[in-house]
Amino acid sequence: MAEITAKDVKALRDRTGIGMMDAKGALQEAGGDMEKAVEIARIKGADKGAKLSDREATEGVVASYIHSTGKLGVLVEVNCNTDFVARNQDFREFAQEVALHIAALGPDYVHEDEIPEDWRAKELAIFEEQAADKPENVRPKIAEGKMRKRLEEVVLLHQEHVNAEKHGGKTIEQLRTDLSAKTGENVVIRRFERFQVGA
Repeated sequence: MAEITAKDVKALRDRTGIGMMDAKGALQEAGGDMEKAVEIARIKGADKGAKLSDREATEGVVASYIHSTGKLGVLVEVNCNTDFVARNQDFREFAQEVALHIAALGPDYVHEDEIPEDWRAKELAIFEEQAADKPENVRPKIAEGKMRKRLEEVVLLHQEHVNAEKHGGKTIEQLRTDLSAKTGENVVIRRFERFQVGA
């Protein structure tokens, strides 16, 4: 069996954000193979992430983005479970990418639960009215499809990241889930504020 050094454990922790004992266990299971250990850590992290989603995320960072013109800026709070992950480079880069995305697309809400019921009802009524000239049996589906599209415009987690090439066309929610699985922690986009001169 390959000897697992403290340096190997640290390298795996830096790459995945997992705890020391988990890193050592993944390396032992992988027979010292770093790439295999990363995969094991990610698989176990996904299981842990699901279990940790109920755990309150009280650590994290506030990331900012200021456009080069100085006329547009964003502050976003992204939380996790431990200060170790909050200092992790992948976690900080994710928060920065979310701030950049918010600056570019200007969503109104982090997630659907924040949308007021009266807003939702008004939008649905508009879509139903727009589908009034269609056959009665397809009207609800048309209105529902338009509503889904509208939610993608206003809900951050439903939006495909503005840099689709870099992020493979993934939504903010998919990127958040990936990071949660990688770190083994509950990653939460808590809130954001977008500032624009004159708006």
